[in-house]
Amino acid sequence: MTVSSPPSRVRLVPGDVVRVLALVSVVVGTWRAGPVAAALFLLVLGGTVVPRAIGAPPLLDVAYSGTLLFAAWAAQLDWYVAVPWLDVLVHLAATGLIAVVAHRALVAWGVVGARPPTERAVLVVGLGAVLAVLWELGEWAGNALFDRRIQVGYPDTMGDLAAGLVGSVVAALVVARRP
Repeated sequence: MTVSSPPSRVRLVPGDVVRVLALVSVVVGTWRAGPVAAALFLLVLGGTVVPRAIGAPPLLDVAYSGTLLFAAWAAQLDWYVAVPWLDVLVHLAATGLIAVVAHRALVAWGVVGARPPTERAVLVVGLGAVLAVLWELGEWAGNALFDRRIQVGYPDTMGDLAAGLVGSVVAALVVARRP
């Protein structure tokens, strides 16, 4: 006869609060603004699961997930129109955080091995630059195909890309200093 151990309990972490808010945002955003908001908040919800899946530190988890959720609501509530510099600030913070989480995910999934600090920093900057370009392509596609209210244009795109690159460099400097 074998004795089985009791089922392990799922341990809640601070980022789970943001994930619940992201789930609620899918419902509220869909109700308030329709399918484009639904897609946006589903993307955010999916993104907030990544730090949990890779065991990211709580501070990174909350900062990253909270920034994604804030960015989505700022778009839905037209805060970027009301406060023009907010878009650049969000791109700076979000791209740096996304690059760090992407790097940690690549390490956790065995795609990238342990690297010296300088190489980690270069990888974070590269990831941030590529992700900033993909973000801007997503904004362009969203505007062209789904919702003309999505802010695009040359000055917006260049400012967002520059902010994303600066955010990635700042994130890389932090990553390079960590063991």
